[in-house]
Amino acid sequence: MKLIKIILIGFLLAVALLLLAALLLPSSYQVERSVSINKSKDQLFSYLVLLKNQDNFSVWMALDPNVKKTYQGEDGTVGFVSAWQSEKQEVGAGEQEIKAIRTGERIDYELRFLEPFASVAQAYMQLEPDSSGQTKVSWGFQGHMPYPMNLLLLVMDMEGLIGRDLQQGLDKLKLLLEQPAAG
Repeated sequence: MKLIKIILIGFLLAVALLLLAALLLPSSYQVERSVSINKSKDQLFSYLVLLKNQDNFSVWMALDPNVKKTYQGEDGTVGFVSAWQSEKQEVGAGEQEIKAIRTGERIDYELRFLEPFASVAQAYMQLEPDSSGQTKVSWGFQGHMPYPMNLLLLVMDMEGLIGRDLQQGLDKLKLLLEQPAAG
């Protein structure tokens, strides 16, 4: 009986320490990746402002060629929503809405994930000319994990997981837009 009491007290102390640690840990994360593309800022912006074009370079949409997509509103304008539904857990279900547009510079999105778990995150694409005459495209993602789920940030490498996908998408975008036009 004494051993069970010691084990129970030890377990409760461990849980209490984890919950205390979660109070001190950050609950949000931010990831950004960039690539320089040999196109003008205006050419890139006119392509990227159309949310449907993300399907051409998004790593996540490439995971399921049978993903079901629906759209609401006028693409390239604030309020446009692109929703997806997939049988594959890695893709899940959710929607992305254009929240703000600074013409020629930045597009802000809200991502609302529904499956396999519910969460909301912010994303953006930002453009700026670089010193080589190309345009630097930055793709960023900001998420939040509420207490005590923020403990998972200790074991989840969000920078690596999301960063890898963002970089692959940007690299694919660069290949797509820099390829010579067929003629």
